[in-house]
Amino acid sequence: MNRSFRPANNMPNIYLYREPVDFRKSFRGLAAIVEQELEHNPFDGGLYAFTNRQRNKIKCLFWEDNGFVLYYKSLAEEKFRWPQPDDEILPLSGQQINWLLDGYDISLLKGHKKLYYEASF
Repeated sequence: MNRSFRPANNMPNIYLYREPVDFRKSFRGLAAIVEQELEHNPFDGGLYAFTNRQRNKIKCLFWEDNGFVLYYKSLAEEKFRWPQPDDEILPLSGQQINWLLDGYDISLLKGHKKLYYEASF
């Protein structure tokens, strides 16, 4: 399976916008959300992921050297498992954004709890 159009696992500065957006918005409308609502610079090279109300589509927006790149994925049958809108934005790793695109619930991806033991001599 060719996944060459996916975000790189080592890509820095990936943000998940939790509120649904109107998917009629083009790159201009999404960049305006980044700038006005999130108070980020959309030209800094960060990747911003958005979903629609039905959670069956994702748009990723990022600036690459001399223009915006818009990645769009529309599911045929299922829904993306999007974290609850506790905060407006959630930073992600490259691996996490790809897990999200694969259908995993990234809000449940927690490691095992750390255990602390001491030897009693």
